[in-house]
Amino acid sequence: MRRGLARPGNWGISARSAFVAASVVFVALGVTGMVLAGVLYRSMLSEVDNAAAARVARAAAIIAARGPDGLDDTLLSTDSRILAVQVIGADGTVLRRSPGAPASPLIPVGALGTGPRIGMPEHDSPFGQIRFSAQTISGPDDAQYTVVVGEGSPLVLSTVGTVVTALAVAAPVVIAVSAAATYLLVRRSMRSVDDIRSRVAAITTSDLTERVPVPDSRDEIAALAVTMNEMLARVEAGHTAQQRFVGDASHELRSPLATIISALEVAQAHPDLLNADLAEHTLMPEAQRMRSLIDDLLLLARADEQGWNIRHDDVDLDDLAAGEIERIRREHALEVTATITPARVTGDPAALARVLRNLLDNAARHATSVIEVDLRRAGADVVLMIGDDGPGIPAPDRLRVFDRFVRLDEGRSRGAGGTGLGLAIVSEIVAAHLGQVRIEDRPGGGTRAVVQLTAVGLATDQWSAANR
Repeated sequence: MRRGLARPGNWGISARSAFVAASVVFVALGVTGMVLAGVLYRSMLSEVDNAAAARVARAAAIIAARGPDGLDDTLLSTDSRILAVQVIGADGTVLRRSPGAPASPLIPVGALGTGPRIGMPEHDSPFGQIRFSAQTISGPDDAQYTVVVGEGSPLVLSTVGTVVTALAVAAPVVIAVSAAATYLLVRRSMRSVDDIRSRVAAITTSDLTERVPVPDSRDEIAALAVTMNEMLARVEAGHTAQQRFVGDASHELRSPLATIISALEVAQAHPDLLNADLAEHTLMPEAQRMRSLIDDLLLLARADEQGWNIRHDDVDLDDLAAGEIERIRREHALEVTATITPARVTGDPAALARVLRNLLDNAARHATSVIEVDLRRAGADVVLMIGDDGPGIPAPDRLRVFDRFVRLDEGRSRGAGGTGLGLAIVSEIVAAHLGQVRIEDRPGGGTRAVVQLTAVGLATDQWSAANR
């Protein structure tokens, strides 16, 4: 266990965050300290060099005009930046010097050359390793004199060393404080995450009404909790819809199956009753109804699981409508009037044919005597309208009829042949084609279903936009 905890990969998020924060602060302080020490050293050294250069220039100017004896005591004084001042003759004799300066030359004067020399490399001296500035000039008597100024570079090094030491002492405290603060902050945040995790772990399919706690803070953890609750709401809605779907499907399948079993039990008890009339008027209609229901259920189940696999072909909707209208005329003794103009859309021919078939079958199921079909272009859209002169649909129910297994009172008769899935399939197919479907009143009474799709060419841009 201890061996595993020694690996950072096995630490908790709080510990890893604290370690990363401490490492970042350590590197930042190290880099900042080195840069600061370098800048401070160069700045103080430049200040010392400038003070020494100014002293050399003033002393050289006076010597050139009045000789070494013209120097006053202020030019020979020392401070933290000027450690020593010497005036050396051509023979190496120290003619003037500051208090504390040695009687022997601080540096060999023969190697100086002409012109001022500022910030010469450090040499050994009674003051230790120090830098020098110097200049050789001619006095009034044409004699050569050299002014040498020892700079206070040890003070620079001492000051920089003090700053570095202070940073080294403060760094562990800053690193420890940053690590502790990061650990406590992340641990507090992770407590909310742990509450969310515990609540999610306790949620089961038997009770999906539970929700995770949302922290009072308006941060990413609160956003995660809100998103988690929204996801749980969707899961609950999907689970409820699935349970309702299974219950409705079981109920719908039970009715034709019970009818078939009852008819077969009667035929088993009375074999003479198992004739063509029983098969034609009882067994076959119920079997066909069961097959239609199972086909619709499988279609919706595949759509729920995989989505509608819609093809993007050019479809002549007027040809599909003409074919379905002929089928309705053959199967029903109803007056079917049709106004059809050429209309081409982009979509799946089989799916669009299913829309036409379901709407026409629904109209035929409820019509009293007339079915009206109108297909035309309306600007950039293709509009299909299928109406009937039946009892109509109340306005509050016009959205509900597109739900699954929904039958209104006028259409609940099992003999009507409906399964309650036809309009639900229509709605999902039209939505998959980026279209709209609605129910409205038919002029003269009854119901009219209106399907609105985008014409071919213009629909291509919509498909591309929807798939991006």
